[in-house]
Amino acid sequence: NILGENKGYPFYTVGQRKGLEITFGKPVFVTAISPENNTVMLGDEGDLNRGEALVQRVNLIKYDSIPDALESVVKIRYRDGGTPSTLFNENGGIRVKFTVEAKGVAPGQSAVFYEDDDVLGGGIIQRYTTPF
Repeated sequence: NILGENKGYPFYTVGQRKGLEITFGKPVFVTAISPENNTVMLGDEGDLNRGEALVQRVNLIKYDSIPDALESVVKIRYRDGGTPSTLFNENGGIRVKFTVEAKGVAPGQSAVFYEDDDVLGGGIIQRYTTPF
């Protein structure tokens, strides 16, 4: 459903709640952004939960390559506590399967992989592949 007009997709981020200039009587969040057609999708907080993400432009630090099904903690933002995940090689990138829901995963964000206190590497989220 078209709810209104936006200021242009660069002015919004996934997870944003304030500054949307539209009210519904309950909190709504930016759940997805489509630059191709300047569309900003809104939804409930639960609509931000993701189960998987595809990470490209991967830069590995600890290992030369990631073994499939490697257990890791993945951080998708600076102050993120991290989400337990399993890493899989896929199409020259890494598919991250979150063990618990990860909130606000968005294309263009960095994803950093950790094994205990060691940084394995990271890359750029290309897309999320499933809701949780």
